[in-house]
Amino acid sequence: MSEQEYTEVPRGLGDVVRLVVRALVYVVLGGLALIAIVTVGGVLGPEVAFDLYTPPVAAWWTVFTAVVVQGVPFLLLGTVVSAAIGALVPERVFSRLLPRNPALAVPVAGAAGAVLPGCECASVPVAGSLMRRGVAPAAALAFLLSAPAINPVVLVATSIAFPGQPLMVVARLVASLATAVVMGWLWARFGREEWLRLPAARTTGSDTSRAGAFAAGLQHDFLHAGGFLVLGSAAAATFNIAVPRTVLDVFTGSAWLSVPLLALLAVVLCVCSEADAFVAASLSGFAPTARLAFMVVGPMVDLKLIALQAGTFGRAFAVRFSSVTWAVALLGSVLVGWWLL
Repeated sequence: MSEQEYTEVPRGLGDVVRLVVRALVYVVLGGLALIAIVTVGGVLGPEVAFDLYTPPVAAWWTVFTAVVVQGVPFLLLGTVVSAAIGALVPERVFSRLLPRNPALAVPVAGAAGAVLPGCECASVPVAGSLMRRGVAPAAALAFLLSAPAINPVVLVATSIAFPGQPLMVVARLVASLATAVVMGWLWARFGREEWLRLPAARTTGSDTSRAGAFAAGLQHDFLHAGGFLVLGSAAAATFNIAVPRTVLDVFTGSAWLSVPLLALLAVVLCVCSEADAFVAASLSGFAPTARLAFMVVGPMVDLKLIALQAGTFGRAFAVRFSSVTWAVALLGSVLVGWWLL
């Protein structure tokens, strides 16, 4: 073992020890905060607690918790992959795998999204890490959109939710991949550097081991993106209890209104891409093309994803990119639905 390899071991162990100590500190502080909240609640008395626990509040809390619980595991998966890419994968790997021409790199990156079994929460930090490693933004954005929409887990779930309807699975694959590639090409052609705040490269110092760089990247990405996941989940829960279901039933009879309605509904419901097919299958009153639009738009544009994009790439990017993505996904769903369904 060389002297450099020998010195990296204790540094890596030291990083692990520091992370453990930091985690213990967070646990202690969180426990004290919880004790304080419980104490205040006990002083205020049960009457205030019962007044606050109304059915709408209970429904809001249920939806909020469901969205967060769905998203956190995949957000953790994404941050682990992102940290691993930043700490372990050399930049020359991406230059060899992706074509130099952005017009060719975009479809390759879009097709590569099929290998990551995660939801939209995982794709944002991974795309940010790819940009930090020198991947063209157009290719990274195509991967961001395709990864949660065409991976094997999503396609299998879609086939289970729509038994005996293989064309629905094919339509979702084609419409989602086409949307991701078109958006990558649109960004390569019309995107401006000032719209996109590229994720800053994390400086870890020349003496930091790979284990330390991985741990630092994981902590940074998870804590940063987790806050925006909570904000998006709160917005989705608010919509769920504020809009009556009777309002949605008005649009089921019109094919022209049902497609954009379900495309908008996918934005605010924030259903995980592994589960949205079952939600779409339950909407039996809507046309197949409308349900296809729900499944294509949801993994690419929803409130928590917009919040994650705003926190990672900037608000100016999130507003423009999400708006155009929604329109392209809606148009692609209509065309593919007319062709296959």
